[in-house]
Amino acid sequence: MVSPLNWLLGLFSLDIGIDLGTANTLVYVRGRGIVINEPSVVAIERKSKKVLAIGSEAKEMVGRTPGNIVAIRPLRDGVISDFDVTEQMLHYFIHKVHDRMLLRIPRPRVVVGIPSGVTEVEKRAVFDATISAGAREAYLIEEPMAAAIGANLPVSDALGSMIVDIGGGTTEVAVTSLGGIVVARSIRVAGDEMDEDIINYCRQKYNLLIGEQMAEAVKIEAGSAYPLEQEQMVSIRGRNLISGLPEAIDVSSVELREALRNSVGIIIDTVRQAIDETPPELISDLMEHGIALAGGGALLKGLAQRLSEETRMRVYVAEDPLSCVARGAGKVLEDFDILQKTLASMQRGSTLH
Repeated sequence: MVSPLNWLLGLFSLDIGIDLGTANTLVYVRGRGIVINEPSVVAIERKSKKVLAIGSEAKEMVGRTPGNIVAIRPLRDGVISDFDVTEQMLHYFIHKVHDRMLLRIPRPRVVVGIPSGVTEVEKRAVFDATISAGAREAYLIEEPMAAAIGANLPVSDALGSMIVDIGGGTTEVAVTSLGGIVVARSIRVAGDEMDEDIINYCRQKYNLLIGEQMAEAVKIEAGSAYPLEQEQMVSIRGRNLISGLPEAIDVSSVELREALRNSVGIIIDTVRQAIDETPPELISDLMEHGIALAGGGALLKGLAQRLSEETRMRVYVAEDPLSCVARGAGKVLEDFDILQKTLASMQRGSTLH
């Protein structure tokens, strides 16, 4: 039974799906699609803890702030590491959506994606932060299920589907069937770990210290998991650890592939373990329909080919892989009665303050 106040608030607010990612936060508005895609970064004043900037503006400050300002990512490995800052970030995005739509009563129903391997405490932290940020109802959905829905996999059918969602902090591997997850694997090796691999490689081989943003840019431009038809060269800029002076070096995509070998290998092993645990009946479905890749990590050059070679199955990148989780969370809101069984167990919350 919906209370009259909740019903009234529902008329003046928007149902939204949120991919609360380690690297980026995406917001899907029911009936309108994705309206926000910004970095999950918050700039705060060190002493007063006052929030100075959120999202894209804060991302530009990373590594460039004076001593009294710190730019932080309030989520690490897909879970909340700073509750208060996460709450303020969610509050900012929820209100920004309503301001854009010229709606002044932001009490939406919200579906938030969470990693499949989180604890009940971590689930509760996301739920509480969403309610505190202004949601009238909060629901949680496991990210691989949301990604599978967003990638248009037939999750509600009696058919096995596999999704590999490689985000910033976590890689989620799941086999779905009949609206539930049959096999799930969640590891804290993903895009951030790949960036760290490149940073360590440059330090050890070239005595060059580079930042996270440079590592990410190099990974996007020339990083790969499989030999390229035409190997590339990329310039990396940083500080020489011996001389202390700025230096630029040219690195090949072959070297970057070597740098990424450990992280890519762990992701491949995780996919193979999930396949090993999958019931034979569903394996035949996977062999027929293939494995879908989602998340920013799916864009790593050659990853689909490498996984296909390792698993002996067709592997493909989902359409717009970066937004799969947000679109999946949004589709749950679009077809709530049918898809609500895909939501995580600890959610049936409706809270008003």
